[in-house]
Amino acid sequence: MSEVRIAAEPRTEFGKGAARRTRRAGKVPAVLYGHGTDPQHISLPGHELMLALKTPNVLLRVEGVGAGSELALPKDVQRDPIKGFLEHVDLLLVKSGEKVEVEVPINVTGTVIAGGRLVQAVVQIAVEAEATHIPQAIDLDIDGLQIDSQVLAKDVKLPAGATLVADDDLLIVQIVDATVSTEPAESVETEAAEGETTEGEGDTE
Repeated sequence: MSEVRIAAEPRTEFGKGAARRTRRAGKVPAVLYGHGTDPQHISLPGHELMLALKTPNVLLRVEGVGAGSELALPKDVQRDPIKGFLEHVDLLLVKSGEKVEVEVPINVTGTVIAGGRLVQAVVQIAVEAEATHIPQAIDLDIDGLQIDSQVLAKDVKLPAGATLVADDDLLIVQIVDATVSTEPAESVETEAAEGETTEGEGDTE
């Protein structure tokens, strides 16, 4: 897992107004915390950070903090719900050899059996891995899975050094019959209730 170097600047102004000024300057407010240290309020270059965050669980080498640089993982990324630009980032300090819990994307490979349809219940899975060797994705091969087959978290082959944190029985994917609709049918009880409502309305009139 490669590191992405990014330059940080200390942040001394706080509040919504200060955050807006930071973003207008092309930077993103951030907090660096962990290892029992006081949180460090910093700002990071917006474009470089946006590119770095395209890699899941990217390892950042944050320069310009303390006496040198620190390794950190993004733990909470806040984006504008409409425009999508970065609003704030929380960074967790990590060290080489340290174990961390992360959500890793699941990359489904292979071909669905004829007559079947893939239903993916989750797109990422919680694992524990060494901070500097976090897998970017976990491959899940569905070749050979029959209709009505399920793959649970405990069935997923994890990369070396990673251990499962998610519940063993968490459903990851299943193969369903493509000819059978999964849309819930309207119940007889619902139809009956609607009939009773209509009758009641007629009596009132």
